[in-house]
Amino acid sequence: MAGLGLPLHLATLLTGLLECLCFAGVLFGWPSLVFVFKKEHYFEKLCEPDAGLIGNAGMHGRPFFSPPDCKVQDERFSLIFTIASFMNNFMTFPSGYVFDRFKTTVARLIAILGLHVWVALWHHPTSDFDGSGSAVLLFLAMPLLSVGGILFLITNLQIGNLFGQHRSTIITLYNGAFDSSSAVFLIIKLLYEKGISLRASFIFLSVCSTWHVARTFLLMPRGHIPYPLPPNYSYGLCSGNGTTKEEKETAEQENRELQSKEFLSAKEETPGAGQQQEARSFWSYAFSRRFAWHLVWLSMIQLWHYLFIGTLNSLLTNMAREDKELAGLCTPEEGLMVARAGWQSPCLKGSSSTSVVALCSTVPSLALTSLLSLGFVLCASVPVLPLQYLTFILQVISRSFLYGSNAAFLTVAFPLEHFGKLFGLVMALSAVVSLLQFPIFTLIKGPLQNDPLYVNVMLLLAILLTFVHPFLVYRECRAWKESPSAIA
Repeated sequence: MAGLGLPLHLATLLTGLLECLCFAGVLFGWPSLVFVFKKEHYFEKLCEPDAGLIGNAGMHGRPFFSPPDCKVQDERFSLIFTIASFMNNFMTFPSGYVFDRFKTTVARLIAILGLHVWVALWHHPTSDFDGSGSAVLLFLAMPLLSVGGILFLITNLQIGNLFGQHRSTIITLYNGAFDSSSAVFLIIKLLYEKGISLRASFIFLSVCSTWHVARTFLLMPRGHIPYPLPPNYSYGLCSGNGTTKEEKETAEQENRELQSKEFLSAKEETPGAGQQQEARSFWSYAFSRRFAWHLVWLSMIQLWHYLFIGTLNSLLTNMAREDKELAGLCTPEEGLMVARAGWQSPCLKGSSSTSVVALCSTVPSLALTSLLSLGFVLCASVPVLPLQYLTFILQVISRSFLYGSNAAFLTVAFPLEHFGKLFGLVMALSAVVSLLQFPIFTLIKGPLQNDPLYVNVMLLLAILLTFVHPFLVYRECRAWKESPSAIA
């Protein structure tokens, strides 16, 4: 790799990780931000008068109400998180289309614009001293934040293509950084307790968007980073170093041929099968059994994660028997694990089909993600407060595995030219399932009288269902090993 190649790749990788770590998935630090919103009296007017008064003063010297159990206020916060998490996933499909159609620069500029609008909402003239104006704007601000974050993630995932055989590891690093960025809201909460206002924190995040713009034009490609990487590929700082339009077109053509050969590597062994696979369209993959079970796997695990995050404050308060100081000590500091190790499956060593070997390498990570989620559900279902420390650890690790395994599976199980659309589609459809979190929350708060036992049992069965996906992928691998023509 000549010239600035390797240093530029490393700079792009590290700055991308920093970007995802600080901005992409901050939405999932929602429980920390809810703590601040309650101190700022967001939606407090909906609570019953004199529901409870804590004698401590707020950051502006005002006593603040902190109802021991304001159901309406909790429902508002749960609804905002439901909408934002829905948009985080559902908008991945159009975001993936924008990325595939208009490429990297346009997608990133849209994300930066969303970040600016999100911060601007905190300066809206309807915002008043007790936060009631800003509270309503949360319904718009948080979805905008989540959509911008997912665009940052999508545009950064392609950086894995720069690192050849380490591609899957880089993808999981970015997904781990995406989840770890939830710690940003925890930092904002800690700064707030030290006297720094929400507005000041959000203005600082807005100023950082100038760095996003600089990175977009200096360290990112205008189009897509191809895979496999063609010889003398240049982008960002090096994009003008003597590469003519004709050379770029030739490189793109060579890349398409290499990519087609890699994905259809079994073609020579099974005449006719490769031609049949080459003709398949995006929708044929979208309606395949492999994609359907991957959707079930992602949706069930993600629903439990979203429900846990959205109901965390009230859950801990109930466990702590309304002791809010004790509950505050248990706020999860997400981001303990940034990446997971890449898996190499021994089931097809020596196979000539690279695509099938890569597919088989996803089986352990898919199965382990389901296993971690099962442990997460079991620990969260036991109403013992000290045990929740283990719950938080499992939640962080399983989330990192969930989205890392999701992206890695889609990159190896389907053609690369459909990655953006398939990634967006699976996230969008899983978002529809995630909408169940709000009626489940209402059910727990209402008819079940804060007893989530029956809900936990149903979610436990749903998590058990996710083990079907890695089992079916494993069966595909075994079938190919016995008869290579069995894999379509």
